[in-house]
Amino acid sequence: MDPTRAFVKDVKRVIIKVGTAVVTRTDGRLALGRLGALCEQVKELNSQGFEVILVTSGAVGVGRQRLRYRRLLNSSFADLQKPQLELDGKACAAVGQSDLMALYDCLFNQLDVTSSQLLVTDSDFKDPDFRKQLSQTVNSLLALRVIPVFNENDAISTRKAPYEDSSGIFWDNDSLAALLALELKADLLVLLSDVEGLYSAPPGEPHSKIIHTYIKERHQGEITFGDKSRVGRGGMTAKVKAAVYAASAGTPVVITSGFATDSIVKVLQGQRIGTLFHQDAHLWALPNEVGAREMAVSARECSRRLQSISSEDRRKILLDIADALEAHEKLIRIENEADVAAAQQAGYEKSLISRLTLKPGKARHKKYIKPLKVHPYTGRHGRPNRPCLETDRDGLVLEKTSCPLGVVLIVFESRPDALVQIASLAVRSGNGLLLKGGKEAMRSNAILHKVITGAIPDSVGKKLIGLVTSRDEIPDLLKLDDVIDLVIPRGSNKLVAQIKESTKIPVLGHADGICHVYIDKSADMDMAKSIVLDAKIDYPAACNAMETLLIHKDLLNSEGLNDLVVELKGEGVTLYGGPRASIEFNIPRVHSFHHEYNSMACTIEIIDDVHAAIDHIHRYGSAHTDCIVAKDLEVAETFLCQVDR
Repeated sequence: MDPTRAFVKDVKRVIIKVGTAVVTRTDGRLALGRLGALCEQVKELNSQGFEVILVTSGAVGVGRQRLRYRRLLNSSFADLQKPQLELDGKACAAVGQSDLMALYDCLFNQLDVTSSQLLVTDSDFKDPDFRKQLSQTVNSLLALRVIPVFNENDAISTRKAPYEDSSGIFWDNDSLAALLALELKADLLVLLSDVEGLYSAPPGEPHSKIIHTYIKERHQGEITFGDKSRVGRGGMTAKVKAAVYAASAGTPVVITSGFATDSIVKVLQGQRIGTLFHQDAHLWALPNEVGAREMAVSARECSRRLQSISSEDRRKILLDIADALEAHEKLIRIENEADVAAAQQAGYEKSLISRLTLKPGKARHKKYIKPLKVHPYTGRHGRPNRPCLETDRDGLVLEKTSCPLGVVLIVFESRPDALVQIASLAVRSGNGLLLKGGKEAMRSNAILHKVITGAIPDSVGKKLIGLVTSRDEIPDLLKLDDVIDLVIPRGSNKLVAQIKESTKIPVLGHADGICHVYIDKSADMDMAKSIVLDAKIDYPAACNAMETLLIHKDLLNSEGLNDLVVELKGEGVTLYGGPRASIEFNIPRVHSFHHEYNSMACTIEIIDDVHAAIDHIHRYGSAHTDCIVAKDLEVAETFLCQVDR
């Protein structure tokens, strides 16, 4: 839960206002999918014990669509040649209200929820008795778990122009929702929009950024509003006015997207989505929102300065980073041990704790960095742009040149040693970097980032490598396809899939690490034993650790294979077998060959020959890392040429 949204744990009564742009499609017809998702969220909240009140727009738009259709059917060809007069808004409202409510009633009935309609006008609220009776009626409905659905009764409004006139106690459904929030003592008001929240400028502009917490003193003069709603009366300007009014009177407000299928539920879970308006927001010590865009732009600027320096200078930066890591090894270890202790106390799996732990070999980070200083990431004059292909076309020389990617966002899980490897590659190759590690490694990542950036000279800039500390910043970063050039998610299938679905930025993602070792009948068994033990035991949580051991059938009952199985068990490796191996070795049957253990466990299966091994790898593997142990060069070459890895 985001600290600024902690108040939601005390929310009991919530008012949800859905605007015309959410209720209807661009052609004016009802957006059935969005309304269905809205009703499903209301049903979920209702079943959880929340008191939910709905304020809906859209009646005028729905009625206008219906009446235009009726007018078209009743018009002659000659009538259609004449200029078409605008339909009367009150008539549109009268027709649309019944259509809109009928749809809500139908959708809620499908979810076994009862709804009720309450039509009000601004003049009604001038009567104290009306206000008292309104409160009593709503309380009675909520006690019966009925959803009150409010709408302004535009059909009998006393305003001169109910779609334009802003006089009165309320002037649109946004201000009606704010008024009801105060009258009915709501704990939260959610205003659904066609965008994700309040932005500093129209959302389509390149430098526009979402404001997660609105502070009047800070943001009032900064925001540039775009056009009003394409179909409703107010747009974002009206929503902000209503939100400020309700929040200043004590009801927190969140403006968020009505296009998302779970935005209301996420708001009530305390997630940092949309824009929050709260009367105490000006008192909070909010983090200085260096924002996603500023971080990415800074990384790009620093990367350009890095690309301009010589290869030798970049080598020196790498060595300075290695020296700094070695000098601060004790501090790094203290922070890492704190992360490990917290993970153990939280009951995390052993495989995660293994990935989290910086072992003695990992703490001496020079072993990752020093090999990079001699890598040929250079072209002419020592710059990172390297010619890789040259063609002469009648005296015109065309040259294909490799160059840095630009700014790379890398999301990785609970492996602090990955931060050192990635940062070193970025420095050597001239790329800017944004890093988001797992929350389990928060302390380790923070100290490693501090030490590494501290070793980067000011002539390049310490913002070359940015550390993203909150998961809530990731959605904002994934929208920056104009500043971030590549996203590399390192983690689970779920993580990779979520990122691919959430961004237009190219994604280089590989999720599973179902890696195989195939021991051919021609293999040197002493060599095979050494390779298998190292591939499984050295770092079982790594993505390239062996998960499946394939054995040629001719090796069954051989002394070397028996010794290998005994040693694996002796080292604490839990063995599972395929249909053949489970019988031969009397071990449990594996539930699936397509399984990544990330722990001291692996699958064994007996294979007829190298072709069967290749077929098995293609069927169950993940095209990550696969190995053959063989003396027969023809078999080895067949494996290397045909395995898709």
